[in-house]
Amino acid sequence: MALRRPMVAGNWKMNGSAQLAQELFNKFAVKLQNDSAEVVLCPPTIYLESVRQLLEANKEALSGSLVRMGAQNLSQHDFGAYTGEISGQMLKDSGCRYVIIGHSERRRMYGETSDIVAEKFAAAQKHGLTPILCVGESGPARQARRTFEVIAEELDVVIEKNGTMAFDNAIIAYEPLWAVGTGKSATPEQAQEVHAFIRKRLSEVSPFIGENIRILYGGSVTPSNAADLFAQPDVDGGLIGGASLNSSEFLSLCSIAMSA
Repeated sequence: MALRRPMVAGNWKMNGSAQLAQELFNKFAVKLQNDSAEVVLCPPTIYLESVRQLLEANKEALSGSLVRMGAQNLSQHDFGAYTGEISGQMLKDSGCRYVIIGHSERRRMYGETSDIVAEKFAAAQKHGLTPILCVGESGPARQARRTFEVIAEELDVVIEKNGTMAFDNAIIAYEPLWAVGTGKSATPEQAQEVHAFIRKRLSEVSPFIGENIRILYGGSVTPSNAADLFAQPDVDGGLIGGASLNSSEFLSLCSIAMSA
């Protein structure tokens, strides 16, 4: 079995503040003292510079840990007349290492098709960013037993455009739409079933990729359910929403991942 370093990525969505970033780093400097798990903060774009400055200011205190910065979205375009958009190069220049691609809210609220998601995946990698690709089924799709079909379709579009080997520099986050922001999480068994399916699907083309890619679970992860979720053999950590806005809860999740 591959030694996949667990990851906890905090997606603040359109929440948070510079004060929250400061609170997190104050606690990180005291309690986050090993690199057994990678921690990624994905604040709103306007706070990326604040987080970058805190990373620099706390470099010595965090030298034994892995804290990174990521963005919540990027444009599929490199430059041009796209008011309000942000390119991969801009994110790279700001200090980002990761970027969330295809979050369910982007797909559902802003009309991002799987083709657009595949283009954004390519744009992220072009500029040296590691995409965190989100996939997941709706409640009706799960009830109709179409979970695997939906996820396969979302993966296949990205694979067709970028090739399976592109996943050598990527992370996948399984986020069932019926669990995101609802307080209702998938059971550990449900999460493991889907994560194993994703891993097997990629392994069919590249055993190396299938074995080594990190697959996160996202959807109402809290300190009370994280240990059971992260203990599953194909769950490599979490993409955290609401709990990432509470510094104590988020640090607890980081600790759980480090001991998983």
